[in-house]
Amino acid sequence: MENWKRGLVGVSAGAAVVMLAKGKTTAGVILAGVSLSMLASEYPDQFAAIRERLPEFVERGGVFLDLVLRAGARVAQAEGRRDRWYEALLGP
Repeated sequence: MENWKRGLVGVSAGAAVVMLAKGKTTAGVILAGVSLSMLASEYPDQFAAIRERLPEFVERGGVFLDLVLRAGARVAQAEGRRDRWYEALLGP
């Protein structure tokens, strides 16, 4: 990859992060798209492989999210039990 292309990818990715951190989502998404499109034009074979595996990535992400939600629900239940125990200890 030529130096000016590396610079464009780096600057647009960095600016995208800054814009997203500032809450300017539209500008952040556009800048992220610029950096991704530049990478996709330079490495089309790798992006094709990622595109083919995308359903697998989505499925794994869904499984992970489900696991995190169940763990959060258990933590919330434990917090509720702890509060009731504490109130029973202090109450008459």
